[in-house]
Amino acid sequence: MELFAQGLGHVLTLATFFAMLAGTVLGVMVGVLPGLGSVIGITMVLPFTYSMDQIPALALMLGIYCGSVYGGSITAIAINTPGTPQAAATALDGFPMAQRGEADLAIGWATAASTIGGLFSVAVLILAAPQLAAFSLNFTAIEFFALGVFALICIANVSRGAMAKGLLTGAIGLFLATVGADHVTGDMRFTFGSFEMSAGISLIPAIVGVFALSEVFTRVADNHKPKPQVVHNVGFRLPPVAEWKPRLGTLLKSCMIGSFVGALPGTGATTSAFISYSEARRSSRFRENFGKGEPSGIIAAESANNAVTGSAMVPTLALGIPGDPVTAVMLGTFIVHGLTPGPQLFLHHLDLVYAIFAILVVVNIMMFFCGALGAQLFTRALRIPEPLLMTMVVVIAIVGAYGVRGNPLDLVIAFLGGVGGFLLRRGGFPLAPLVIGMVLSETIENSLRQGLLLTRGSFLAFFERPIALGLFLLTATMVLWPILRWLKERHRASRETPQ
Repeated sequence: MELFAQGLGHVLTLATFFAMLAGTVLGVMVGVLPGLGSVIGITMVLPFTYSMDQIPALALMLGIYCGSVYGGSITAIAINTPGTPQAAATALDGFPMAQRGEADLAIGWATAASTIGGLFSVAVLILAAPQLAAFSLNFTAIEFFALGVFALICIANVSRGAMAKGLLTGAIGLFLATVGADHVTGDMRFTFGSFEMSAGISLIPAIVGVFALSEVFTRVADNHKPKPQVVHNVGFRLPPVAEWKPRLGTLLKSCMIGSFVGALPGTGATTSAFISYSEARRSSRFRENFGKGEPSGIIAAESANNAVTGSAMVPTLALGIPGDPVTAVMLGTFIVHGLTPGPQLFLHHLDLVYAIFAILVVVNIMMFFCGALGAQLFTRALRIPEPLLMTMVVVIAIVGAYGVRGNPLDLVIAFLGGVGGFLLRRGGFPLAPLVIGMVLSETIENSLRQGLLLTRGSFLAFFERPIALGLFLLTATMVLWPILRWLKERHRASRETPQ
């Protein structure tokens, strides 16, 4: 508690407080606007944190993260259009409640469940992250190489049913990060004689292009599609305590599911929301009402997807491995400010770690009041004409991409990233593995080189380390499992086909 109090002391400064407040409000706004979401919200703001101090910069990003995960529920309830993918499960019971005139009550359920889920995950983070970081102190370069490969495979699994596409985009990210000077020898790689390329492809312009600009291009291409009708006069009303009592079991179970799933690299809030909703529909005493406006459905979805926000930071802080695509982008904030997530962070910057814990607690409380006081105001943001909104996104993206290094090449990188991201979206390729590949590339490459030095050039010696062997076996299982399942289904289909 003493360390947490010290972290809270770092947080309760004027600059950090306003960063948390601005981040939370902006995050809810980003979540409300369909199609933007957490990754794009953080991507647009990331370049501007370059000139900020460490703690206010992290406070801004975490505020956007938590606020955007919650904000999607408002749109899901009001117009049956989830502002974020994870809010899709909320719409299943939230919109039916709105249709019968209980939109304010549905938002009350969602806001309270989101806050409880977020605070529950912070408790998990405080308990689990230091223990995991202490265990990882036993890691050598060999274990970190195995861990990096495992994380890359985990993130590739985000693309359900298309692991090959996820692995391909991850490999593209690994390659892009090698452009420029070799960190060991100083040799130039893939610069094609261009002096400007010798500095490499900067992470921030690439992220801005791949996520923000590609979203704009996608919106322009899909402009012919019909837009949902906006429901106005959406308020906020907390449900009575008597309504909570029979649903406490669902709330607790959903918080646990969200925290567990969030801590697994490559899963994220969408997965946890649907797993939790399915479990609640199976076991709830109100299961007959699911899909008809049952509050238990809202509780299950919102508490689970917000429980991811804290638990996804467990592998991010303790191992330097992103827990989901959002925390992968957030790693850029750590890198920009000269911080390396992992066990060294707990050894040399323990005050900063506990400041992050305190920030998450305060941000989740702020999120509750933002929803309570501004639900109707946030809904009005849906009236912003889409061309104006996309123009704002482009301007912010361009300024952010150029502002980090002041290098005109970064504008070209952002534009090409936008075009590449648009083409990947159209081809059904996930974008998250590309960013993960860029983030993990240096760690994987350097760890491999150091490991080969330790083993005198023998890669087979990597498999003699028990922890590394376990990680390699997990990686092989995750790669082979979809293939084996496909072969099994194909064999079953061939046996059922009449000769």
